[in-house]
Amino acid sequence: MSADKPKILVIRFSSIGDIVLTTPVIRALHQQLGAEVHLLTKQSFAGVLSANPYLTKIWAIKKKVSELSDELKQEGFTTIIDLHRNLRSWQVRLALWDTKAYAFDKLNWQKWLLTRWKINRMPDVHIVDRYLATAARLGIKNDDLGLDYHIPESDKIILADWNLESSFIAMVIGAAHATKRLPVEKLTELCQQINRPIALLGGPGDKEAGEAIAAQAGKHVINLCGAMRLHQSADVVRQASCVITHDTGLMHIAAALNKPIISVWGNTVPSFGMYPYLVDAKTMNEIFEVDNLSCRPCSKIGYGECPKGHFKCMQEQNLEQISAKAEDFK
Repeated sequence: MSADKPKILVIRFSSIGDIVLTTPVIRALHQQLGAEVHLLTKQSFAGVLSANPYLTKIWAIKKKVSELSDELKQEGFTTIIDLHRNLRSWQVRLALWDTKAYAFDKLNWQKWLLTRWKINRMPDVHIVDRYLATAARLGIKNDDLGLDYHIPESDKIILADWNLESSFIAMVIGAAHATKRLPVEKLTELCQQINRPIALLGGPGDKEAGEAIAAQAGKHVINLCGAMRLHQSADVVRQASCVITHDTGLMHIAAALNKPIISVWGNTVPSFGMYPYLVDAKTMNEIFEVDNLSCRPCSKIGYGECPKGHFKCMQEQNLEQISAKAEDFK
């Protein structure tokens, strides 16, 4: 590394969507500053940006920062950009105490006000722009090119190999927490209302739900949950005519691939600043949420079940409007 070339460590431990949302920062640091950019994340998410051309190296921990502390000290980073700001990232900054560091403001008290008392003091700013603001003191600016998601050639799929045909809809049925997902019966009903081929996407934990939906909804629905690696699922999204998704990682991957997105929101709200980050105003970005619920948002992340027991934020979604919007895209 030359003496005048920055060497920057970006920290974001999880999860898939949050890591994808860091990509404008990574690109700007590399392209605008000529920096050598490294990413520190958790091992389970190390593959998300494995094909990103703006990263020199991805560091991954299993559980503890101490696994890599000595090696990180030896790298000679000029700056740390902490986009996670938790105990682990603080431990990294402490270990590299002589390295200039900038930490992301998570706006925790604003989120607490919104979830606890429904008082919205969140800025009307997407989290990507807040990430960029964290690193702006280094001299970078938003290049307005949106998110990046690079799919390795080895993970690009041929539709026919998976019994898919052109003009299909990708439907992401998974999410990390149950209160961010439409119930299986609602997803089944939604599939039944759409007269187009549908590919169901999700992780291994969504396989059983996908099988149940496909069995009941009809032959136009193919269950791919748990059958693909993340990059392969992303390539299904890339080739879909549009994407129906919950507030989850594949939603942000769809935004990175500039796909028309229909997002369905349960206990979380777009006001948290993590709605699809689409820079092309012509790209469809339809958000469906049940308004005027006094209990929503109940969490900035999600729960295993509705705290109130009624789950109105998903049970009262307008499936007819969602299916009609999906039919608009061939």
